[in-house]
Amino acid sequence: MFFTCGPNEAMVVSGFCRSPPVMVAGGRVFVLPCIQQIQRISLNTLTLNVKSEKVYTRHGVPISVTGIAQVKIQGQNKEMLAAACQMFLGKTEAEIAHIALETLEGHQRAIMAHMTVEEIYKDRQKFSEQVFKVASSDLVNMGISVVSYTLKDIHDDQDYLHSLGKARTAQVQKDARIGEAEAKRDAGIREAKAKQEKVSAQYLSEIEMAKAQRDYELKKAAYDIEVNTRRAQADLAYQLQIARREKELEARVRKPAEAERYKLERLAAAEKSQLIMQAEAEAESVRMRGEAEAFAIGARARAEAEQMAKKAEAFQLYQEAAQLDMLLEKLPQVAEEISGPLTSAKKITLVSSGSGTMGAAKVTGEVLDILSRLPESVERLTGVSISQVNHKPLRTA
Repeated sequence: MFFTCGPNEAMVVSGFCRSPPVMVAGGRVFVLPCIQQIQRISLNTLTLNVKSEKVYTRHGVPISVTGIAQVKIQGQNKEMLAAACQMFLGKTEAEIAHIALETLEGHQRAIMAHMTVEEIYKDRQKFSEQVFKVASSDLVNMGISVVSYTLKDIHDDQDYLHSLGKARTAQVQKDARIGEAEAKRDAGIREAKAKQEKVSAQYLSEIEMAKAQRDYELKKAAYDIEVNTRRAQADLAYQLQIARREKELEARVRKPAEAERYKLERLAAAEKSQLIMQAEAEAESVRMRGEAEAFAIGARARAEAEQMAKKAEAFQLYQEAAQLDMLLEKLPQVAEEISGPLTSAKKITLVSSGSGTMGAAKVTGEVLDILSRLPESVERLTGVSISQVNHKPLRTA
């Protein structure tokens, strides 16, 4: 007999042959036994719904429990697989599941009988662990391993669990209120402690800040004293140096400069006095010249006035004769003005029609012709006839 295992089933091969056939392939010799029978066993995981109805617990209270179990034949362990083959070879998967279910249900009832309702109800994990442990130790001998077990439901027909639930609910509510009160108390204590720690930390921080401020001010005061001392020393040295330089300047520059300034001031004052005297003399000279000129102008004006008065008196006495005298006095000037352009001319061009005099005689004739017309022009301007003055007697006043 030998076993071959797949993922979901195990195959059991059994047989016997006195003269087994021999097969040679690829240089190797294989002996093939005479196969009489092949049987298979399922290695699938089986889910079992384990129910225990109205089982009396340790205090005599009947309850019903339902658990869910996962079991399977262990194909990886040869000893467990051999045990499973001895137990279940030839049986169907449903038959194997029924055998495992009956075993689990018996152990579940036994565990229920040794525990109280409160223990089962309050500590389901403990109940599940005990059922798993006891059932596993029994089923392993059959080649079956219990993969898991979980308590699914607990109930009874006498409302024992309901009453227990109410009591538990009341206890839970009581515990909740107590817990809430304790939590609030603890929170208040923690909050007060936190506030106290915060205040203490704040005070400590303020103390540290005050210490730091004090240290800073002390260091700053010491530094300021040192700085002010150095500054005073520097200022004193600077003032001493300035005083020394002032004395040197007084000796080398200021006194000679003041002497020179005094000298220049005296010279300037003397020069100013001299200029003032010269200016006053010039002003006096100008004044005297002005007075002399004014006197001369006045004398000349008086003389001219007297002369004009005499001329006016003469004109009043002689009238036309005086006018004629003035005209005759001015005629030479008129003749000079007429002939003036000819004296300044560099070149004269004469144009003649071919008759009469030519050359310089022509120019002289032209001038004489202008002069001959002069008495007529004077008569038109003044109304005095020069040619008739000699024929008129003089009028006296």
